[in-house]
Amino acid sequence: MKEQLEKLVSDSLSQIGAAESVKALNETKVKILGKSGELTALLRNLKDLPDEQRPAVGKAVNEVRAKLESEFSKKFDDLHRAEVESKLSAEKIDITIDKYVHDVGCLHPLTCVRDKITDFFVSLGFIVTDSPEIETDYYNFEALNTPADHPARDVQDTFYITDRILLRSQTSTGQIRTMERIKPPIKMISPGRVYRSDDLDATHSPMFHQIEGLVVDKNITMCDLKGMLDMFASHFFGHNCKTRFRPSYFPFTEPSVEVDATCNHCYGKGCRVCKGTGWIEILGAGMVNRNVLANCGIDPDEYTGFAFGMGLDRITNIIHKTDMRAVFENDIRFLKQFK
Repeated sequence: MKEQLEKLVSDSLSQIGAAESVKALNETKVKILGKSGELTALLRNLKDLPDEQRPAVGKAVNEVRAKLESEFSKKFDDLHRAEVESKLSAEKIDITIDKYVHDVGCLHPLTCVRDKITDFFVSLGFIVTDSPEIETDYYNFEALNTPADHPARDVQDTFYITDRILLRSQTSTGQIRTMERIKPPIKMISPGRVYRSDDLDATHSPMFHQIEGLVVDKNITMCDLKGMLDMFASHFFGHNCKTRFRPSYFPFTEPSVEVDATCNHCYGKGCRVCKGTGWIEILGAGMVNRNVLANCGIDPDEYTGFAFGMGLDRITNIIHKTDMRAVFENDIRFLKQFK
């Protein structure tokens, strides 16, 4: 038995040294130490030995197993290291090969304009608020001084869900919710989507975007509104841009005005875009109606305020000299221009 073990160790060491790959070494290990291996076969012969010889032979077999396991482990490490080094030396990266470069996206022009407008008013101390797109009739009309029998309701084609629930037709609803929650002084803007039953053309859409602004404090006048809108126009349309107020009517402001800015296509000379007037309408505004303040629990004898609302899509169209349909069609050729 001793001679058999010595011969097994000698042959095994020779085979381990001759193995040139991890796969070949695994096959050798199974052949020697596996369930049907040569060392396992010797262990089975222990039962044929006298009882007094079994402990010594069993100990010798275990020592052989431990020695061979150690040699296999060392050889595995050497072969694995050699294979890794071989792969690393053989591999290389060809930096000259043409690779497909994925197009990098960009913000939608409407998003860029919204962010720019928001940043402008935030820099003046305004807070940004939000309100639900599915609104109640109270917030969309009644609280804004537009009761059920008011003629102004005929002007807006509203999408009603029920008699009292609707898709908001204006972001002015955010003003009411803000005044209910916060007491003066108030400086806020509320951007968002609004819905009206309009046909889609160059200047109209059944879904579009507005940004509403509100300032309420003591001694607020129309001069404050004019000064702020002059700053806004020069910031967006150039330092030479001027504004003008035209009398108008909104149920939630009194007095009310339509605000025009110098046409950025002809710079006031008159063209097809401005219909020869040199002016483009950009928003509606006015002093907050006393009834609206009172509806929100604000004393109209102590506080005054102004409000304004502009179409983000319209401002986008003016800046980029396009029409509303291009903004919503998501034509990749159009959007790539804004990278």
